[in-house]
Amino acid sequence: MENDLNKKIYNRTLLLTVALLMVTLIVIVIFYQFYIKGFNQTDKGKEYDKYYVMITDNRKSSFMQAVYKGAFDTGQEESIYVDMLGDSLPSDYTVNDLFKIAISSQVDGIIVEADESEEMTRLINEAVDEGIPVVTLLNDNTKSSRCSFVGVGGYNIGREYGGQVIEIINEKRTAQEMGNDDTLNVAVLVNSNNQTSGQNIIVSALQETVEQRLGSSSDTEINVVAVDNTNTFSVEESVRDIFMNQDIPDIIVALDELTTTCVYQAIVDYNIVGKVTILGYYNSDTIVNAINRDVVYSTIFIDTAQLGEYCVEALKEYNELGATSQYFTADVMLINKSNVSMYMTKEEENAE
Repeated sequence: MENDLNKKIYNRTLLLTVALLMVTLIVIVIFYQFYIKGFNQTDKGKEYDKYYVMITDNRKSSFMQAVYKGAFDTGQEESIYVDMLGDSLPSDYTVNDLFKIAISSQVDGIIVEADESEEMTRLINEAVDEGIPVVTLLNDNTKSSRCSFVGVGGYNIGREYGGQVIEIINEKRTAQEMGNDDTLNVAVLVNSNNQTSGQNIIVSALQETVEQRLGSSSDTEINVVAVDNTNTFSVEESVRDIFMNQDIPDIIVALDELTTTCVYQAIVDYNIVGKVTILGYYNSDTIVNAINRDVVYSTIFIDTAQLGEYCVEALKEYNELGATSQYFTADVMLINKSNVSMYMTKEEENAE
């Protein structure tokens, strides 16, 4: 009798919870539909013809904010309002939840940091069936009906990292910090939650470059280390676990901005600056300053403004012509000790 009562209570609680979630989602959609009515109304005296949204689970990062700024500025020139979906909502929602809101709100275009999951494929195809073109950003969904993919050349980035590994080996041998029979341990930190092939391409290109230059029996051991990037705290924990092990890598390659920053901070905290070489990703002020102080060896600079611009141009072209290029690739550049001063000077001049 007591078990039946508990079961009834559980079922009622479950139904109430599901109902509450559905009501909440409906309220959010209605709220957002009222919100987006402003896209074709005046915004400080300006009218917009189209309303695009950008969807990502990293919208607070300086990298994604820079990409968004590139998209927003391009949209302003084209009478298009680009919104970072989620910033104006009262709670944090997943990428898939935000995508559903965008579809229900009948926006004019969606820019999404995608993955290869079946749910993402279904959502993209649903949006396209509703007449909403979708551009995938940084991470693609190749099975979907997206109109274009805007990203960076993973193969070229991997070769840049491989070239840096070779340069470090040569420097250590010249300084007699590494003998010909010594093995250099390289750890490549990849996102454990990322269902994309982009990072795999980078790792493969890195390994290929080292083998081509040093031979398949080279004195390097390249290991892939999974990092939980669910949130900032989980990344920090994953990175600190690396330094808690007895065998700390000689070189750590970080494939995103947050991981690079966490590795840099951990090296400072553990007082092992100079003992571990960091190859980073992105050109945030923190990372660039770390290169200038010889804490980070080098980083990959991504033209974020170009990424944002390409996203808007792809959607605009598709809306006007019904077709656009399948791929857009933004420029990348290596920042290291040899050019960091020049880069910082240029950034200061641009800020003035």
